[in-house]
Amino acid sequence: MTQHQRLLIIDFGSQVTQLIARRLRELGVFCEIRPYQSVTDAELRENPPQAVILSGGPDSVTRDGSPRAPQALFQLGVPVLGICYGQQVMMAQLGGRVEAGHHAEYGRAFVSPAPGHALDGIFAGLFQDGREEVWMSHGDRVTALAPGFAVIGTSANAPFAMIADEARRFYAVQFHPEVHHSPNGRILLENFVRLAGFTGDWTMAGYRDEAIRLIREQVGDGKVICGLSGGVDSSVAAVLIHEAIGDQLTCVFVDHGLLRQGEAAEVVAMFRDNYNIPLVHADESELFLGALEGVSDPETKRKTIGRLFIDVFQKHAAEVGGAEFLAQGTLYPDVIESVSFSGGPSVTIKSHHNVGGLPEKMGLKLVEPLRELFKDEVRALGRELGLPAQFIGRHPFPGPGLAIRCPGEITREKLEILRRADAVYIDQIRKHGLYDEIWQAFVAILPVRTVGVMGDQRTYDYACALRAVTSVDGMTADYYPFTHDFLGETATRIINEVKGINRVTYDITSKPPGTIEWE
Repeated sequence: MTQHQRLLIIDFGSQVTQLIARRLRELGVFCEIRPYQSVTDAELRENPPQAVILSGGPDSVTRDGSPRAPQALFQLGVPVLGICYGQQVMMAQLGGRVEAGHHAEYGRAFVSPAPGHALDGIFAGLFQDGREEVWMSHGDRVTALAPGFAVIGTSANAPFAMIADEARRFYAVQFHPEVHHSPNGRILLENFVRLAGFTGDWTMAGYRDEAIRLIREQVGDGKVICGLSGGVDSSVAAVLIHEAIGDQLTCVFVDHGLLRQGEAAEVVAMFRDNYNIPLVHADESELFLGALEGVSDPETKRKTIGRLFIDVFQKHAAEVGGAEFLAQGTLYPDVIESVSFSGGPSVTIKSHHNVGGLPEKMGLKLVEPLRELFKDEVRALGRELGLPAQFIGRHPFPGPGLAIRCPGEITREKLEILRRADAVYIDQIRKHGLYDEIWQAFVAILPVRTVGVMGDQRTYDYACALRAVTSVDGMTADYYPFTHDFLGETATRIINEVKGINRVTYDITSKPPGTIEWE
């Protein structure tokens, strides 16, 4: 899509590759993440990027058949930065040596400068305190440098922790500069993109103008229907597309019976009061809940909801008359998490109902103007478009709705209990002035009943879990550190005000290892 200066990230399966992209986007640099096996020598020669970063990965370059970078990459004459496995790949392909069986290095480590080399260029500003704190995660290590490379920094278990071939502008580090545990990693990345000649032309104003132009080119005089959930993603997508093509857009708000308390009325009123965009309110709750009856497997839930969304949109596309396109608020993390590198080192984390294209029978072409953006960038685009604060500031809400906050079988009774508990929880967060500090907060109703005592009576009701996380882009997250007073007050309110719950827990799992949602 983009006409900006482009940095290519070749992904070898690291779980933190997305963080490289986030750090670069923060520097105003557009970057694209591609699985290593999807990048060919011919493509690189025909459409060379301005610079390349080779990511980390879980494999070992000492294994026969392990992932490699396209060899043509090293003849392009563009700057290349290898990170962890990316460093080892560079050495293996350029004439160095990597060995397994040495002492591994995981977690915090310290890199000291090697004597005799000026700390300028990509390494400028580092080692201000005589050493660099970094985050390591490797079992193999480089034991001999490729011709042309010099050692810049060493650690206890990585004698070539930082290396460079200044003549060819090839650089590599054994640690992960993209994670916050490497405090000065941003400096190294910033130096790299500056050395590569990037001017920081990635802005939301520029993206908005370019997206509008491309939407007009794609759609022409055709009609578009947009799936509107009322969340940030679909709202921003709808307003952006409306700005591009006006009344050629019709929004379809599907009430699948899995929304939060009062949400359907709120979304419809919010959109109709703020924008003059045709809106179809499709109450399909009986269809969805009927199909989900007796279903407990989380992937089956997601796929059932995804299939029904397609059916519903197909029906309303016909009612709109002549719609040729379906617009969705698909984001970059959705795309990344839904990609399984066929034959590669990564695995699918979860299915997304709005990722992966459309069935041929639907007869609609897909418009996804946010597909290259992370969540915080969507919010920035929303501000650029002038969306009301209540649109931009809403916590993320998943497409499958409460279905994935109700582990086990879904029933109307459990959904109603969940709605009421969630409403109390969010009300508590707002009353304490914490809503904007939290990335996402919700209640999950657990598929177990527990014994309790209320008054002099025995109860046997559901337990629930409160979830609240802080995050920048949803790719990693940590639990919000509520006070015990807040948690105690909230638990008391939920138990007293929500019939059907007699036990409240708080989920303190980070992402990773957990995900933000429960299913």
